[in-house]
Amino acid sequence: MGGTEEKRTTGTRPTSRDVARLAGVSHTAVSFVFNGRAEGNLSPATQERIRQAAAQLGYRPDPVARGLRRRRTAVIGLVTDEIASSPFAGRLLRGAMEVAWGKEHLVLTVDSGGDPAKEDAAVAELLDRRVDGIIYAAMSLRRVRVPEGLHRTHSVLANCLPEDDSLPAVIPAERAGGRTAAQVLLDQGHRRLAHIGGLDDIASVERLRGFRDTLRAEGVTVPKEWVVRTGGEIAGGYEGAMRVLDGVPADRRPTGIFAYNDRVAAGVLHAATRLGIDVPGELSVVGYDDQEHMAAFLTPALTSIALPHRAMGETAARILLDAIDTGRTPPATVRRIACPAVSRGSVGPAPGR
Repeated sequence: MGGTEEKRTTGTRPTSRDVARLAGVSHTAVSFVFNGRAEGNLSPATQERIRQAAAQLGYRPDPVARGLRRRRTAVIGLVTDEIASSPFAGRLLRGAMEVAWGKEHLVLTVDSGGDPAKEDAAVAELLDRRVDGIIYAAMSLRRVRVPEGLHRTHSVLANCLPEDDSLPAVIPAERAGGRTAAQVLLDQGHRRLAHIGGLDDIASVERLRGFRDTLRAEGVTVPKEWVVRTGGEIAGGYEGAMRVLDGVPADRRPTGIFAYNDRVAAGVLHAATRLGIDVPGELSVVGYDDQEHMAAFLTPALTSIALPHRAMGETAARILLDAIDTGRTPPATVRRIACPAVSRGSVGPAPGR
């Protein structure tokens, strides 16, 4: 115990040799335990004695020394375009960081603000720091220019696709999400359905395509005038809903609306309130994103198709760490992550059902 007291009073960092002395084993035995080579070399009782001695001393392996031995740093980089401003960034980061932590890696994060020059500089800086690999994430689904340097290390894209299809990517299953939105409304008996919001981006196109897939299979057609492209903000949702609802008799207007995202859905709900249309009694509304601090707090609380940002972060980190562990470059394939429905109060049975 004298060694323990000495460490406590001097404040110096305990070493593996201190652990060996306290546990009554060789220095090599301690190295076996903390380098993952104990099985088959040391008995379970000896391994436990070493771990107890390490805990008593407050010993932790030196990650720098261990990294030099393995030619790794136990750090991965994450470069993204708008961590500071996106409501979804925290979910993606948490997913990646928890998986990395479980594999004894830290995540070094850089926000480029969407500036290509900064992205290239960030990747170069991470490479100079010898990170084991890099995740490049975008906060809105689109095709992206691959920053210079990503091909010099193990790299995975999250929530975006490479323009040159050169790297593995993890993205939401947007088309399947659109199918799910349609099914949520069909299951409640709705047949007069509209789609509001969105632009000509990948997410908009895929969500609408999936929505129509499911409706077509059920023999339901969406009139051309009920597909209203009005952007992705609350004002666009309000404008689009007024176009299809204002002044239209109840038996000739849609009973269900699939909104491009939750902000658009908020505008739809505002329009319905302005027109005296009860949600969900006369009109059901499905959003998309399941935006944190928003969807659950609208009136009524919004049924939404959740974007799987956390799962994308987890999956991208797993792909990257597997590549680091095996030393093999993963194929440049696209992994699509399911977008589940989150049911709340904005969807009810179709009127007259």
